[in-house]
Amino acid sequence: MTLTAFPSPPPGADYDDLRQEVRGFLAEELADFPPEKRAESWNGFSRDFSRKLAQRGWVGMTFPKEYGGHARSALERYVVSEELLAAGAPVISHWIADRQSGPLILAKGTEDQKRAIVPRIAAGELCFCIGMSEPDSGSDLAATRTVATEVEGGFRVNGTKVWTTYAHVADYMILFCRTGKSDDRHGGMSQFLIDLKATENIQISPIIDLGGEHHFNQVVFDNTFLPSDALLGEQGEGWSQVMSELAFERSGPERFLSSFALIEELIRLLRKDATEAQQAEIGRLSAHLMVLRQMSRSVAGMLNEGKNPALQAAIVKDLGALYEQDIPRLARSLLSRPAVPGGRDSYAAVLAYTELAVPSFSLRGGTREILRGIIARGLGLR
Repeated sequence: MTLTAFPSPPPGADYDDLRQEVRGFLAEELADFPPEKRAESWNGFSRDFSRKLAQRGWVGMTFPKEYGGHARSALERYVVSEELLAAGAPVISHWIADRQSGPLILAKGTEDQKRAIVPRIAAGELCFCIGMSEPDSGSDLAATRTVATEVEGGFRVNGTKVWTTYAHVADYMILFCRTGKSDDRHGGMSQFLIDLKATENIQISPIIDLGGEHHFNQVVFDNTFLPSDALLGEQGEGWSQVMSELAFERSGPERFLSSFALIEELIRLLRKDATEAQQAEIGRLSAHLMVLRQMSRSVAGMLNEGKNPALQAAIVKDLGALYEQDIPRLARSLLSRPAVPGGRDSYAAVLAYTELAVPSFSLRGGTREILRGIIARGLGLR
């Protein structure tokens, strides 16, 4: 078996001044934000809030200045991300674009693509969605069936994407699909940058989750024409590109802080008179959180050094989803209070929302079964 290292982040990477600046901003901006809204975590949508963050230089932090960014480190971006998530700020409007779409365009895009798109991401103006998973293959991207056939002037795309978060309001999608045949299961794939507002023959249909919320969508491409300049990166190199993109998607603090509002509510109620057994469970929960945080910060350090920690990111995603999904069960074991959607009791409302949200945590970013296959291969076990 191959051992996998999670090196410590570089020393001096706490950035306390930046952390306090972000906390002060959030305390003011979210002063009237109720716990049940904070429970939405990074699924909360507000273009205005994303623009305010951008005005402070907290979107596109790692992007080069020539493309509207701020040339700051991945570890500084991590501090801002962590504070936004801990506060339950509504960030999804810019989150995907800032986290993975912008870095991918900077790494693989043409100069025209970079100059047209990246400054608008850094300004908090663009919302991106991810065109990866499909109905018949889920997170097994090698089984992708959506096809882009080369025609005069571009490509015709046919196929379906699913679990496409916020596609119904997104400005752009980065699509992963087949553009050719290959004996290699990972060959013949490419990526495209799609303007969802200007492209015809794309049908976006809602998938309503257990809580009655509309985050997910099904996206159908019906002989959709994409011009040649929509190709992102090299034709046929989609697999290596998407794997590098997923290192950004799977490793951040959103992979273990999505249930943080419930942790806060639980500690608030237990703080004064917790039993020894309750204190022990909260201690265990906190210890697990600190381990996940250290692993995630390690990945941020590797990304900052230009490495591709795809294996480590998959491990963080898998362990983080297990942690997040277990918090409602733990809360019920410690407090015998019912979950009440939309009630006056903030704990009951947060518990109700989180219980209905957690099943999706092991879907988004890659299903548990696919992730564990990636991890097993990376460790030399299969």
